[in-house]
Amino acid sequence: MNLKDAVIGQTYIVKEVCTEDEDLEMFLFRLGCYSGEPITVVSRLKSGCVVSIKDGRYNIDDGIAEAILI
Repeated sequence: MNLKDAVIGQTYIVKEVCTEDEDLEMFLFRLGCYSGEPITVVSRLKSGCVVSIKDGRYNIDDGIAEAILI
């Protein structure tokens, strides 16, 4: 299951970031989004979602959400 299919308000554990784009992978790593870390979808937007990772909230698009496996 990927983050795009997540239920709003429920906390999940990131299993894997599945992308061949090294820049995207490093970007997510810097946000704290990597294997074993909790992530919560706070709300949905037209073309993405707002997620809570550690102490921050971030707006990510659907393409990035599909790359985050939970």
